[in-house]
Amino acid sequence: MPAPAPAKKKPRRRTPRQIARGVRRRARRAAGRLRRVWRRSLQLRVVTSTLVISMAVVIVLGVFLMQSIATSVLKSRELAAVEESRANIATASGYLTPQSSEVTDVSQEGTTGGQEGNPVDAAVSALVERSGGRYEVVVFNDDGIGDGRASGRIDYNSVPENLRIKVQATQKEGTLIRQPVTLRYLGSKKPESGIAIGARINGTYEIYHLFPLGAEETTLLAVQRVLIGVGAALVLLLAAIAYLVTRQVVTPVRLARQAAERLAAGRLEERLKVRGEDDLARLATSFNEMASNLALKIHQLEELSQVQRQFVSDVSHELRTPLTTVRMAADLLYEGREEFEPAAARSAELMQAQLERFESMLADLLEISRYDAGAATLDVESVDMRDVVLRAVGDSEALAERQSTRFELRLPSEHCMAEVDSRRVERILRNLLFNAIEHGEGKEIVVTLGADRDAVAVAVRDHGVGLKPGEENLVFDRFWRADPSRARTIGGTGLGLAISREDAMLHGGWLQAWGSPGEGTQFRLSLPRTAGAPLRGSPLPLVPPEVEMRRAWRGHVPPLPTAIGAITEVGMRSLESADSGGFDAD
Repeated sequence: MPAPAPAKKKPRRRTPRQIARGVRRRARRAAGRLRRVWRRSLQLRVVTSTLVISMAVVIVLGVFLMQSIATSVLKSRELAAVEESRANIATASGYLTPQSSEVTDVSQEGTTGGQEGNPVDAAVSALVERSGGRYEVVVFNDDGIGDGRASGRIDYNSVPENLRIKVQATQKEGTLIRQPVTLRYLGSKKPESGIAIGARINGTYEIYHLFPLGAEETTLLAVQRVLIGVGAALVLLLAAIAYLVTRQVVTPVRLARQAAERLAAGRLEERLKVRGEDDLARLATSFNEMASNLALKIHQLEELSQVQRQFVSDVSHELRTPLTTVRMAADLLYEGREEFEPAAARSAELMQAQLERFESMLADLLEISRYDAGAATLDVESVDMRDVVLRAVGDSEALAERQSTRFELRLPSEHCMAEVDSRRVERILRNLLFNAIEHGEGKEIVVTLGADRDAVAVAVRDHGVGLKPGEENLVFDRFWRADPSRARTIGGTGLGLAISREDAMLHGGWLQAWGSPGEGTQFRLSLPRTAGAPLRGSPLPLVPPEVEMRRAWRGHVPPLPTAIGAITEVGMRSLESADSGGFDAD
């Protein structure tokens, strides 16, 4: 019997909050990409700035020109309408005088309808002939002979009531009153804007000329479209010009940047092509000259460094044979020193001590030469870092007893495994302990081991003279001493910290120093727990927690509850860092 097909899982329905969160996340990601493109592209910034500025200028000029053209067109149309209205009013006055009305009434007596002799109709007809359809006329006669009349299909309501009130209130007949209005027509014709010019004549008549502005609005709309099109074309043209101009400048700069990156990556043969004789061509020429001089200097330094490394290596190897012979003779003298006179016995002891120091220096020089030649390798194995620390401390106890120095160990209770070269790590820790003993002025030395998921760290803290600002990196230089006049009290070679840093870097780790005058020094060794893994942080702080607390306390004295909380926090942080803290690199 075939097995039943597995049921398909129903897709999970996303809530609106999850959808909104996803949209915001994608928007932030897109905004981040845009910001990166904006920051990295000089050409984009120049073209965008030119586009925005030119757009603003074109908009301002376009608005100004449009207003000027509209004002000019409407003003000229209004002036023409006023002149024509004044002439029409003079013509209409001849039809609407009382004498004309009486003559018309007598001459038309006995006719049917009596409308042919209406002076209003005669005046409107005369004005319509003069208009030629360019405007409409409305005549009102509320108190005299004849009713109101309107030409064409214009609606009486096109004359607003407030305009009639103004016209009726004029003291002088024939005074023109003008006002923008909306013209309405009887039928399906759409309303349009216009100008109404009214005047009162012969006491009882009101005559209004209604001039439509449709043609002017059409003209202004066409001008506006032309201005918008020309403005858009001008903006695009300016953007294209800015693109071409910036490309001529940015492209050589971009090529120079790429060449500089390749030159910095070690490709010393990189050169720029020189075109023309302008400033960019001179820049390319100067760059090529600089690259040639730099390649020459680097080649000379490499040869000198190679000669120095070879010299150190050869001298170190050549010194081993005579040193072995001198060592054998010195051992015989040292073993028989009890039979010598006191001065000779003391000389044998001094020669033995200096030979030991000379052998140690020779070994360090050989080790440095291996690092310089790139021949140093790791013998990695998984070890418990607690055992490595204890062995290094055990090797340093004899020297610490002679200097009246005591060790305080802060080791985790659990195993602290790491893939390291135990021989090299022990050498690093011995160098750090010897350095702390020499400069610790007999005070207690604190050795702390910490670990987290990715890294292990060992901190060696002394309470001696400390380091001045800026000496944290100089301390790892070869044969460097903070006080040149001070002799080495324990017979160091001056290469211990330099070799220790090389050992740490060979592991892919860090060896860092912190120091302050009067507060002592702390060296921190940070190594990845897995060989070859990148190191992103250190489990232990570089600055001792008690120093941070003391500095914060000196900066300001907080209230008692805050101070207690700060002390508790620093104490807990110290305990956590000694076990499995997670501090980033300082």
